[in-house]
Amino acid sequence: MGKPKTKFRPCIDLHEGQVKQIVGGTLNSDAESLRENFVADESPEYFAELYGKDELRGGHVIKLGPGNDAAAWAALGAYPDGMQIGGGITAENASDWLNMGATHVIATSYLFEKDGHFQEDRLAELHAETGWMQLVIDLSCRRSAESGEWIVAMNKWQTPTDLKVTHETLDSLAGSCAEFLIHAADVEGKCEGIDEELVTMLGAWGKKPVTYAGGARSLADLERVHELSGGMVDLTIGSALDIFGGSLVTYADCVAWNARELD
Repeated sequence: MGKPKTKFRPCIDLHEGQVKQIVGGTLNSDAESLRENFVADESPEYFAELYGKDELRGGHVIKLGPGNDAAAWAALGAYPDGMQIGGGITAENASDWLNMGATHVIATSYLFEKDGHFQEDRLAELHAETGWMQLVIDLSCRRSAESGEWIVAMNKWQTPTDLKVTHETLDSLAGSCAEFLIHAADVEGKCEGIDEELVTMLGAWGKKPVTYAGGARSLADLERVHELSGGMVDLTIGSALDIFGGSLVTYADCVAWNARELD
């Protein structure tokens, strides 16, 4: 078995039924403040079929708000057993999404009550439906200006919770899931660089697969995440990619990176 290697993980972000790239920190109920980097002409199926053709596994379909179920079904149908699904996942619907072709469901806001308090009973209910092998826990976060700590944020990254992203938190949740997904919401969609401290901290934990998203702007970021995390953290690249209207990274180069053998 070779050394761990950071992989490129693809994404399909859905907003109002369309594939979009959005500046994460602006994703709230105020339509005037929403910043869209890209709105695709192509369908969700187009991107799912592309990922399937290139044998990219472990990517995620994220429903950003209501009105995205049909688009998500179409994406999963185009690449069955190839992608994870997140956004509005509950204990009541998790099995349905798995039956529709998702490899895993991604749990986010459901694990918290409306004021941001973590609910262990909800995690237990979800775990009972999916088992740990088909559950991904989303610990997407924003950095506290006061303490410098990473605080999990829910409700489209707008509401801070009482859960911090630390090794202790990861340890406490690891037995309930197969992977973690962590967007750095403060840099998500800005193409201004990754949160290197967060990537380093996640890589130092290294006990289960972790996918980081937020701020990636070059092919070199894949190598940088590999170096910082010891290959223990995978990277999602969104707005910088040419298939999402970006000019900083080509999708073809990311596919080639995944196929490369590192020295």
